[in-house]
Amino acid sequence: MFSEKEKRRFVRHPVSYPLEVEYAPKKTNERSQTLNISKGGLLFLSKRNLRPGKIVVLKLPLQDKLFKIKAKVEHTSKDKESPDLYRIGVSFYRYADAFKVKLIEQIYLIDEYRAIRSIESSRDLSFKEASDEWIKRYSKRFDRMFWGKRRKK
Repeated sequence: MFSEKEKRRFVRHPVSYPLEVEYAPKKTNERSQTLNISKGGLLFLSKRNLRPGKIVVLKLPLQDKLFKIKAKVEHTSKDKESPDLYRIGVSFYRYADAFKVKLIEQIYLIDEYRAIRSIESSRDLSFKEASDEWIKRYSKRFDRMFWGKRRKK
């Protein structure tokens, strides 16, 4: 059972990725960014005060693709730094959506790693080279951080 103060079931990772939120029924969109992501959902900023239970579609751009993820609003609170904005916590509607977000997060991390390694090595590293290095160095740690378990060998 969770305490009244802490109801989270999953570890949250602070990450800032571009995000577009589609609100039904008029299908209006708002651009935003993630504040943190977990296995079960994410937190983002919005100009709207959404009620818990509302279903939204999150659109996460990744290179030349746009991933659409259905989510349910779990909680809303005023943002302390920007009082005209709200912090919206959502849970992923399906397990497959959580998996999509994990893949997107890994690709963003690999691209960031590619940029850093390109600067360090004074040459442009391809995404494939960076991906191979990143997987060798960090994939097991990322797996434990995100999914919170160790795989049996």
